[in-house]
Amino acid sequence: MQRRQFIKRVIETTAIGSTSAFSAGKIVGANDRVNVGLIGCGGRGRLVAKLMREVPNVEIAAVCDVFDPQAAAAQERAGPGCRSYRDFRNLIEQKGVDAVVIATPDHWHAIPAVLACQAGKDVYVEKPLAHTIKEGRAMVAAARRYNRMVQAGTQHRSAAHFREVAGIIQSGELGPVHFVRVWNYLNMSPDGIGRAPDSSPPEGLDWDFYLGPAPYVPYNKNRFLVTYRWFWDYAGGMATDYGTHRFDSVLQVMGADAPASVTASGGRYGLKDGAETPDVLQITYEFPTYVLSYEASMLNGHGCGGRTPGRKYYLTRGKDDRPHGMAFYGTNGALFADRVGFEIYPESLGESGPGAANSSAGPPEGYRMERKEGQGEDATGSHVRNFIECVRSRQTPVADVEIGHRAATVAHLGNIAYRTGRKIRWDAVREEIVGDSGASALLASKARKPWDLI
Repeated sequence: MQRRQFIKRVIETTAIGSTSAFSAGKIVGANDRVNVGLIGCGGRGRLVAKLMREVPNVEIAAVCDVFDPQAAAAQERAGPGCRSYRDFRNLIEQKGVDAVVIATPDHWHAIPAVLACQAGKDVYVEKPLAHTIKEGRAMVAAARRYNRMVQAGTQHRSAAHFREVAGIIQSGELGPVHFVRVWNYLNMSPDGIGRAPDSSPPEGLDWDFYLGPAPYVPYNKNRFLVTYRWFWDYAGGMATDYGTHRFDSVLQVMGADAPASVTASGGRYGLKDGAETPDVLQITYEFPTYVLSYEASMLNGHGCGGRTPGRKYYLTRGKDDRPHGMAFYGTNGALFADRVGFEIYPESLGESGPGAANSSAGPPEGYRMERKEGQGEDATGSHVRNFIECVRSRQTPVADVEIGHRAATVAHLGNIAYRTGRKIRWDAVREEIVGDSGASALLASKARKPWDLI
């Protein structure tokens, strides 16, 4: 059976949660060496590979990139015996590779992941899980069909302070929460990523392979390496690149799987640089018991919320900014969190507002809960260790592929609402947009041959 037909059959016939088929890949024991292949050798890929090598008895056995200088840099770091490839299929075919890390641009996540599962490899894939919702579901189906461990690179799931945040809110300590806020702020004004003319690809780059399933366009440096994330053909801008981590944490903390409806507005207002995704974006998600507001700006880096002197915050640049985070507003207090910690700001006793039954004109006499805070750290190292442990134990990883798919789906739905300009109503059970064929078309993307596999 041809590979294209095979993959489509996997997607169409695999029930969610099925583990009936098991590939020919070897089962790694608790003390066995785990040989890892790296697909996508940019900065993030090399970091994850480095962290994996720090886990006892793990080796980077092979690396792969369509850009030779990046593959060479990763191979040098991996040490003697590491093989290098341009074509990820050659890496996946290596019987000595037990697991792969996929750290490519988003449009190259799904196909290598599905083929790796078919070949008996476990998979660690960077966020967002996939470039489209349909691709994400295909990755879940492949993982289940072949009983593979597939971990999404949403490392908040391995952070102790987010587990504490979830406990505080799910216990009711913060009071009922019906409004949640997530924000990502940058300041790339005035020039953004700049403008660049089309040109010949640099030496050592297979540009056609880089484009892969995406439409063919002439080489332009802005569509490559770091800045690819601002083009719809390869990624989804702020919502998928920054938002996915925080959407995953909201789903973890609030215990919800999917929104019921989504609206969005924004545009590329200030950055006249040729990129495509919005530089200002606001998305409103309606969940059954709460509203989630997502804010993204590439024109101002301040963000939302205050800061406590002496505390560490994520990616701050000045004295007062708080550019990335989330806030959960309960009746007893507001909990602000980011990648490296959280704080609770208690609500005053009594009620406030015109006509409040128990309002008081005087100053508050106390608070509804105690102020609380917790410090954490970026949990990528712990997340990597969890993946390796699951490769050996066959236990479900903390950011299982289904979890990663649900987080990415939230981001994708926001982008679909923005791109259509319409309110999206989401049937999470069927993974369908209700009553909008134009929006439904964006659940997938038309892939260029021969990569129309999903």
